[in-house]
Amino acid sequence: MTADAIAITGIDCRFPGAEGPGGYWELLMRSGGTARPVPADRWAASDFPCEAGFLADPDVFDHEFFSLSPREAGSMDPQQRLMLHCAWRAVEDAGIAPHRLAGTPTGVFVGVMGSEWAQFTLTDLSGITAQIGSGNGYCMIANRVSYHLDLKGPSLAVDTACSSSLVAVHLAANSLLAGECDWAIAGGVNLALTPALGIFYTQAGLAAPDGRCKPFSADADGIGRGEGVGAVVLRRYADALADGQPVYAVLRGTAVNQDGRSNGITAPNRWCQEAVVSSAYRRAGVEPSDVAFTEGHGTGTILGDMIETKALGALHSGRPRPMALGSVKGNLGHTEGAAGIAGLIKVALALHHRTAPASRFSARENPALNLSDQGLRLLKAPLRLGAGPVLAGLSSFGLGGTNAHAVLESAPRGPHARAGKASRPSEASGSSAHESKPPGIPAGVAPLHPSGLGTPLFTLTAPSEAALRRNLFAQADSITRRRTPLGPLCWSSHHIKSGHTHRYAVPATDPTDLAARLRTAAEAPALPPPPAEPPFTAWLFTGQGAQYPGMAARLYRESPLFRHHFDAVDTALLPHTGGSVRDLLLGADPAVHRTGWAQPALFAVGHALGASLTELGVRPGLLLGHSVGEFAAAVLAGALPLEASAQLVAARGALMQELPEGGGMIAVRSPAEPLREYVDHEPLVGYAALNGPTSTVLSGDLAALGRIADTLEHRGIRVRRLEVSHAFHSPLMRPVLEPFHRLAEEIGGGVPALPVYSTLRGKLLESEPMDATYWTEHISAPVLFADAAAQLLDEGPTHLVELGPKPVLTTLAHQLMAHRTRPVHPLPGEQAGARDLAEALATLYGAGLDPDWEAVHPPQDRVLTRLTPYAFATDHRFWHRGLPTAPPAQRPRTPDQSQPAADTATDTAVLEAVAHVGGYHPADLSPGARLYEDLGLDSVAVMELKSRIEQSLPALGELPVQELLSRLSTLGDLITYVTEHHIQEPTP
Repeated sequence: MTADAIAITGIDCRFPGAEGPGGYWELLMRSGGTARPVPADRWAASDFPCEAGFLADPDVFDHEFFSLSPREAGSMDPQQRLMLHCAWRAVEDAGIAPHRLAGTPTGVFVGVMGSEWAQFTLTDLSGITAQIGSGNGYCMIANRVSYHLDLKGPSLAVDTACSSSLVAVHLAANSLLAGECDWAIAGGVNLALTPALGIFYTQAGLAAPDGRCKPFSADADGIGRGEGVGAVVLRRYADALADGQPVYAVLRGTAVNQDGRSNGITAPNRWCQEAVVSSAYRRAGVEPSDVAFTEGHGTGTILGDMIETKALGALHSGRPRPMALGSVKGNLGHTEGAAGIAGLIKVALALHHRTAPASRFSARENPALNLSDQGLRLLKAPLRLGAGPVLAGLSSFGLGGTNAHAVLESAPRGPHARAGKASRPSEASGSSAHESKPPGIPAGVAPLHPSGLGTPLFTLTAPSEAALRRNLFAQADSITRRRTPLGPLCWSSHHIKSGHTHRYAVPATDPTDLAARLRTAAEAPALPPPPAEPPFTAWLFTGQGAQYPGMAARLYRESPLFRHHFDAVDTALLPHTGGSVRDLLLGADPAVHRTGWAQPALFAVGHALGASLTELGVRPGLLLGHSVGEFAAAVLAGALPLEASAQLVAARGALMQELPEGGGMIAVRSPAEPLREYVDHEPLVGYAALNGPTSTVLSGDLAALGRIADTLEHRGIRVRRLEVSHAFHSPLMRPVLEPFHRLAEEIGGGVPALPVYSTLRGKLLESEPMDATYWTEHISAPVLFADAAAQLLDEGPTHLVELGPKPVLTTLAHQLMAHRTRPVHPLPGEQAGARDLAEALATLYGAGLDPDWEAVHPPQDRVLTRLTPYAFATDHRFWHRGLPTAPPAQRPRTPDQSQPAADTATDTAVLEAVAHVGGYHPADLSPGARLYEDLGLDSVAVMELKSRIEQSLPALGELPVQELLSRLSTLGDLITYVTEHHIQEPTP
């Protein structure tokens, strides 16, 4: 591929009867037509009866998605609205979330031939508003896209009549090659709002009586009009390849020229058409004989078809095999400003599908064209293209003589993504989890060890709950129809469907399971609310007693990421345990209940879960470990290295295992203080754990514990005897303290770098090191879980993530909560596996976490694949009069601000002013609505709002502009501000 090749990475289009690239391809392959009688909402058929390719529902527009008020949306040329939808969907089709292009030098180039909207909005001089002014003008079609997507590259509209959108593509490609932009959106749009151009065609003798173009046919008798919108996303081919973007086809070269002085300004010039095609071939570095087929301009006028085929024949006659020729105008009609993009998308799809569709009306070839002598043949049937590189041409000629030609090549076959690389516009375009990798992994660099949850996770975002439901249904329907591997499907969802406030994530085992789960979510009574900020997690590490044979074994087998981190712990433990903890758990050995194995095994599971979550992008805000669980917390907090902690845990368990039997533990349903009289009278019994207000564990000599238990049960206090091997955290642990302390002194320990809520101290460790003194005392002292957890909960974590083989600590913590903190269990029980870990990550994603997706997916899944683009709302309609044709749907309101605050005349005046400026009904306005994000009131609208409020409330005086623009964010803010500054109520 040449250095100046341009990749077509994304496509969207909307033509009559053809929604999106899939619908368009289906229309082409069945040689469908689109002409129909003029709709009643265009013009009276009696004024100019005709048939043409009219779009259905061109008045539909999702103004809320783009934060536009109904009034502004209704003032906009519908061509602007069509292009906004189309450009967004094309960017998604290119494999990137549009918000990631914000702030980048992305260019927008739009071809447009007519703007008849002005006839409806600018002829009534008294009715012109600021919104109507910006709602008109060719430039605004491109500028709207740049504005709403926050694109900083070139932004311009091109009018060269019928060749406008191919010239726009030419300019976009040159802008990319010149380095003006790294991404470009090029497109075209056309709507027939009045019969004016049709009357011109008729007067000039160019119109087909039946409203249908019949390119190169013996029945050709003129132009039939068509409507539509299309856009492509272009990138330098090398950049697209490096970022792993799928490519439809490659632009090898384009050229533009002018007819100059022909025999009439609207008459085509054969020699200039020949020259522009030849120039494009030279720029592409190809010979005419290399081109397999050409999408001709093909308007179906006798003169135009004759001149075009002669110009092509001058280059192609004498070929051993004739070049195939067709034109999409037989299907769509002449889409004028969008004709070039309609042809470009057709050629790109043909190269992508390796089939050139038959050209409609080609069965009766015009014999006067002498195509066989010109080295040409009509596409009377679909042409199967070979497996190797295929070249195609595309012509688009303007009514005023501006000609354009492009040469395209099929995209190379094979994997289009590099493992671990996702499409990204620039390093400065936004932050990600790469910026806070685990220690030792540089930012932006994928880990060298195995990655992958083991169960893929599909994610989706939308700006509202209704939009999320709509898009859940759309994705479910699309996934049901497609045969895309689940891993790439999920990987692509993270990179394409991100950026909105409402989030949803779900793990799945296969596409069928995924589609079902998406549909179930869409039908649910309620979806989770959007997160206000990222989750603030507290990690709780489970202590001894939670272990069981085979714990975490399924997760180990299913998740490469967890397996890697567990193996690392097992390697660290192996020199000190005399055997493999991994083998013990995979073999479901009941020896895990022996203290010498239980403590290292719990440490291994806790650390591996924590290390996996850390690599996935979850960052603990707070840490707490119950007894032996505190060792894993210390490693993640940076107080101990993994190897040192493994040595301490192994020694701790082994020393305790060597103690003689005869100790036990009891759980008492009672506060700790009333039990003191019993503990004080039994020197071999102590407090083992204070887990809650009425949850106390005593530990010590079995006989002494039996005496205490009998007394308590006699008094009606519930006692449960625990099945343990030793009396942990009791005076019976004293023999192990000295040998353990000697080892711990050799290892040392530091002050944690993250907040650790010590269950030894019952509070946050501030400057105390977790050293030999700490860990030695840790053995026999009581576990002050309730105090430590209560202090931790006072910090307000949003989620409690329990890192252990089953939920224990979250249940205890729930008894201490003044408010609800959501529990998260990556390993919730004996059958837990990769899907449960993925469910935990899904919960945190829905709460605002942005994971490191490279850790979620193994390299083979990191392949971008196309997803169904965003499904816009279809219940808002805007047409000729600059006002909605149907009332805008009522906006969702927050529960505590569900009614407008119109208690006074001042409130009413403000609400009515906002309703007028935005085009809302006052009943649809709530105090919590944000002026810009929800109501679409930009600075221009705010200035008009200021004037209307001042007129309605003359006693108010002049409102300061700066305060209106910067301080007031919601309607409620505005009402409060005006009320406070209102000197007196206006006179009725």
